[in-house]
Amino acid sequence: MWWSSGLRCPICGAATSKQSNSLFCHGTRRHCFDFSADGYVNLAASKATGGGDDATLIAARTAFLSGGHYEPFAARISELLRTYSKGSTVVDAGCGEGYYTCRLAGAGFQCYGFDLSKRGVRAAAKRATREGVDAFFAVAGIYTLPLQDASVDAVISLFAPVAEQEFLRVLKPGGILLVAGAGRNHLLSLKRVLYDQPHENEPRADLPVSMTELTHETLSFSMELKGKEIGSLFAMTPYYYRTSRQGQERLATCERLTCEAEMDIFIYQKP
Repeated sequence: MWWSSGLRCPICGAATSKQSNSLFCHGTRRHCFDFSADGYVNLAASKATGGGDDATLIAARTAFLSGGHYEPFAARISELLRTYSKGSTVVDAGCGEGYYTCRLAGAGFQCYGFDLSKRGVRAAAKRATREGVDAFFAVAGIYTLPLQDASVDAVISLFAPVAEQEFLRVLKPGGILLVAGAGRNHLLSLKRVLYDQPHENEPRADLPVSMTELTHETLSFSMELKGKEIGSLFAMTPYYYRTSRQGQERLATCERLTCEAEMDIFIYQKP
């Protein structure tokens, strides 16, 4: 169990070890956390874990990503980690349903996946079992990761908030943070169907300020979507919750869509 040495108790901060189907901390209170039947464990600092992605979003993202539409993006993330990370231990901070975590685990990385959505983490653990990959999944917030200080080689933050100080804490000296988000023209063709006056995406405002930027790039590719694939893409975006009925009706009549994907990818290094 490669992952056991890097974990810490979310209650007292002590180291942990697995015994039978539970994690026990080495502190005086011996806090215990049971693994679920699906293979994940709840290590959230608070057990009120009703937040995070809802069932609709998780189902849509699972369906869309399983179709391989973001395969070029997943492959590029793996290539960049191979190039810039000095080790193989990776944290997927905000892992959702675990698509990217499992892809990296299948490529030989030792991956932790954390998300505050219990539904998402359950789906991620099931995906790992289904794909036969060794990845550790836990319910936990990205601002309170249940990891030892300076314990991992890389953190990835894909379409998720950047918890810079927490990432700095868990990264080893010289460790890598990979941040990726929507580029200016990401899904612009989808927005042209939904809105009368679609706007380009704004640059993200939460990039690290205490780390050294090693490189950044924009990855662009085209997707040919049809039928339910279009609806799944729509349902996994923020537009799903803020599109008028008229826009939704226009999309419902759309049988085919050529849509651009554009991701901005940044690599930072901890001093």
